[in-house]
Amino acid sequence: MKPSRLTPGRLFRVVLLLALLLAAAMLGALAIGAVRPGAAALLAALVGRSSDTQLAAILWQIRLPRILLAALAGASLACAGASFQAVLRNPLADPYILGISGGAALGAILAVTSGAESRLPGWPVRPLAAFAGACATVAAIFVLSRSRGRVASTPMLLIGWIFNSLFLALILFLESVVDFSRVHGVIFWLVGTLSPQSYAVLATLALLTGTGFLVLLTQARRMDLICAGEETARQLGADVERAKIITLTAASLITASVVSFSGLIGFVGLIVPHAARFLFGPDHRLLLPASALLGAAGLVVADTLARTMLAPTELPVGVLTVLLGGPAFIFLYRRRQAETPFD
Repeated sequence: MKPSRLTPGRLFRVVLLLALLLAAAMLGALAIGAVRPGAAALLAALVGRSSDTQLAAILWQIRLPRILLAALAGASLACAGASFQAVLRNPLADPYILGISGGAALGAILAVTSGAESRLPGWPVRPLAAFAGACATVAAIFVLSRSRGRVASTPMLLIGWIFNSLFLALILFLESVVDFSRVHGVIFWLVGTLSPQSYAVLATLALLTGTGFLVLLTQARRMDLICAGEETARQLGADVERAKIITLTAASLITASVVSFSGLIGFVGLIVPHAARFLFGPDHRLLLPASALLGAAGLVVADTLARTMLAPTELPVGVLTVLLGGPAFIFLYRRRQAETPFD
């Protein structure tokens, strides 16, 4: 599909279309579940004019916080994935290939197995430990992959892959030596799950990820130049190293923030940017917001399916994204391969 030239009008139309898609997905997720209100009852409960206090509680205290977390997680992972793929110039790069998810998972496991979570009831020990683990991983990868003042893409990918393998081995070791009942909840979290959070937590998460998204947007043109080749980008006046550090730091912190609360949700950061690139073209001024909105809508739909398709049993949303994402990636790969060699 040949991309159209980006104009302010096209940018506005695409963002508006995807925003409407996200709004429709969120309204559908609000209406679907064990309790299924009609359109009038749903609207009345949302605007505070319903006499059904139970329905209002379900919508405002359970479903809406969960939907907002799904939207934030989907938007963040997709946006981070698009950024990683650009600056690392690797179509398989996503928030997990750099070991960020492994670092977060190990931090969460350590918080539980060390007893810190049980000794500090009421504190968000597990999310904080996961965030610290992810940030420590990012810092270590930056230090180890930096050579002669430059952040090298290939060493960064290799070190991230090695870290992921190392963290997985450590997690399996801890699971083997610790009482299974103590880590059962963490294992469920590891495969990706979205539980309702307080609005204060969601506001903090939105502030962190929103700031990171704005930082990534400022690097959109430099991402385009880097995709054309680092030497070409330098010849055109772009500070490639500065752009890579800013982009990788912002995308990593976004990922760490989301993973701390949602667990490991695979394939969103890999599939959604490819789908958005296929639909709307490679210009990152459009690709970043399109990926964010498409990822938000997609994860809201996936989470709705995960909690309703086998009700009352609830599937971890990370399992569903992998089951759907694998075939989707193969389809996109084959489709693009038919048009042009996958670079």
